[in-house]
Amino acid sequence: MHFTKKNAGEKRKDFVNNLKEKKLLRFPGAYNPLCAKLIAEIGFDGVYISGGVMSNDLGIPDIGLTTLKHVNYRANQIAKVSDLPSIVDADTGFLDCKNTIETFENSGLAGCHIEDQIAEKRCGHLENKELISTNEMVKKIKESVKARKDKNFSIIVRTDANLVEGLEKTIERIKAYEAAGADIIFPESMKDEIEFENVRKNSKVYLLANMTEFGKSKLLSTKELENLGYNIVIYPVTTQRLAMRSVEDGLRSIFKDGHQNNIIDKMQTRKRLYELVEYEKYNTPDKKITDFKTEGHE
Repeated sequence: MHFTKKNAGEKRKDFVNNLKEKKLLRFPGAYNPLCAKLIAEIGFDGVYISGGVMSNDLGIPDIGLTTLKHVNYRANQIAKVSDLPSIVDADTGFLDCKNTIETFENSGLAGCHIEDQIAEKRCGHLENKELISTNEMVKKIKESVKARKDKNFSIIVRTDANLVEGLEKTIERIKAYEAAGADIIFPESMKDEIEFENVRKNSKVYLLANMTEFGKSKLLSTKELENLGYNIVIYPVTTQRLAMRSVEDGLRSIFKDGHQNNIIDKMQTRKRLYELVEYEKYNTPDKKITDFKTEGHE
């Protein structure tokens, strides 16, 4: 029992309708369900669930080591806790795009993106990536489109071609991916406004921009991206980076000082935490807690 008002179908419909408004939708990354609740409370448009963040959270690098089971379990938890649409990183499709699409749709996601790297993929902002052929990727896209049951489940296609083949080949791939049925194109590792703009001029569908820190792309403002004609912006690792920096600083302080008195003012208070998890709504002598457990959250 999450006290959310919308089911998965309604969230997908909201996402599609919001895209039609032609405004930039902001999707910060959530590294856990509590973070997703905060994203919703602040007023963002949706929640992004990063495969890289999930790998990091498991203490392993983002090189295709996670499975559909890993990602779906966490994505399902995150998607359920708010009325916002959530989109998830499906890497290269986990070797079976049909099963991947069906799984994420059944788990309440609003959409997912698949990318055109080989199965042993790398982070989109690292060098030495290898791509599958355009024809192979087109087959994956068609398989994905055919697999969905809800037409509002968004098939997002990411191309990593810019660092491998250059912008001209990237645009050729984008046109082929659009023709195959992609709802949204995610051009990875665009370096600056000129490259983002060139993609927009040569694309007919919605576009997603990745504003990850410490990567290949210049960090552009929401206004700049909106003016370039982009429809979605994700901040995939931002919340995890903020959290882990604070955790590291705090642990070092405790290790050095022997107490946490010097860092109390940097912590979320118990009162604020209870507000965010809606403690009072759960603190009633009825079946709410039982309902939550039976949904598979133990």
